[in-house]
Amino acid sequence: MNHLLSIKELSQQQLIELLTLAKKIKANPSAYRQALDGKSVVMLFEKPSLRTRVSFDIGINKLGGHCLYLDQQNGALGKREPVSDFAANISCWADAIVARTFEHSTIEQLAEYGSVPVINALSDMYHPCQGLADFLTLSEQFDDVSKVKLAYVGDGNNVTHSLMYGAALLGATMTVVCPQGHFPDGKVVLEAQEIAAAHGGQLILTSDIEQLEGHDAIYTDTWISMGDNASLDEIKAKFDPYQVNKALMGKAGAQYFMHCLPAYRGVEVTAEVVDGEGSLILQQAENRMHAQNAVLVTLLS
Repeated sequence: MNHLLSIKELSQQQLIELLTLAKKIKANPSAYRQALDGKSVVMLFEKPSLRTRVSFDIGINKLGGHCLYLDQQNGALGKREPVSDFAANISCWADAIVARTFEHSTIEQLAEYGSVPVINALSDMYHPCQGLADFLTLSEQFDDVSKVKLAYVGDGNNVTHSLMYGAALLGATMTVVCPQGHFPDGKVVLEAQEIAAAHGGQLILTSDIEQLEGHDAIYTDTWISMGDNASLDEIKAKFDPYQVNKALMGKAGAQYFMHCLPAYRGVEVTAEVVDGEGSLILQQAENRMHAQNAVLVTLLS
């Protein structure tokens, strides 16, 4: 493991080891207080962030490392100077690069031209740190994640991709329920289904909301991001049947609700669900730090 660009690049054993290490760090943080002693991590962010920026910054500090945050006031990476120069120069000083970018190709270039580990903190294709935190959260609720039935409802996106790869590697069952025209990337689906078949898991895609029956957890994400060229009214007309509400949770028999945040109450999910007893949103948010710390310790130890 030289980088974390996507969960699909992990083996099942590597994924399990990351989740196990994250639990150890969470349970006994003092044991890892010097894990990154003398190490510096540069964070390159093209996009705004709350959870990702704060969890990485504080997490690196808790591991005894130093974090330097660079936003892109002059535009996306590669505009002021080539991404390759960013990567090569930062590698002269830093021990790792954490990058949150618009395009996944930027992440790949940082890994190609840099000489230090690169962690994908979100791109248009993948959000592996979120996926790791989510499966860490599920593993705290279920003794055997391979027995879990997870459903994702809404717009297929970078989070969906990472969840599909993670579920596939762990041998779990995942159902992705999207309106027609809003399914995840076809290549990603085929790759995830192949991985799932190799590990005893199953990946199902459907537009039929009735297929949610018998799932343990329901996951959704904002609809807003897919509406750059459409009004909220147009989006809601297509997605309203896929809103996660008490009735849908009951129909699914789901005990838990999950969301990567930010959540828009009354849009993709009702306040009753997102703030309800079975909501895991804050546990997911906290686990971002522990999962990312496990990645940092693994890459830099």
